[in-house]
Amino acid sequence: MNISVKEAKNRLSELLHLAEAGETIVLTRHGKPVADLTPHKEKKGGINWQALADYKKAHGIERIVDFIPADFDDPLPEDFLIKPLPDKL
Repeated sequence: MNISVKEAKNRLSELLHLAEAGETIVLTRHGKPVADLTPHKEKKGGINWQALADYKKAHGIERIVDFIPADFDDPLPEDFLIKPLPDKL
């Protein structure tokens, strides 16, 4: 379904019900699509913390990173930033 942004402002509740029912609504401005109103999808994935803990235990790993220097996130020196990379690394 295509609907103008102006009309969508007046019919938002109705459009949300349609999206909840699985329909995708294309919002248009001057007849050109600008946005889609789509049904929400729960994110799948992310970090499986339990699997990580099981892996570490199975492989005898106590820590992933042993040491992070105090200057880890300090800005890089300017001469490093302007120096070109070598042709071959």
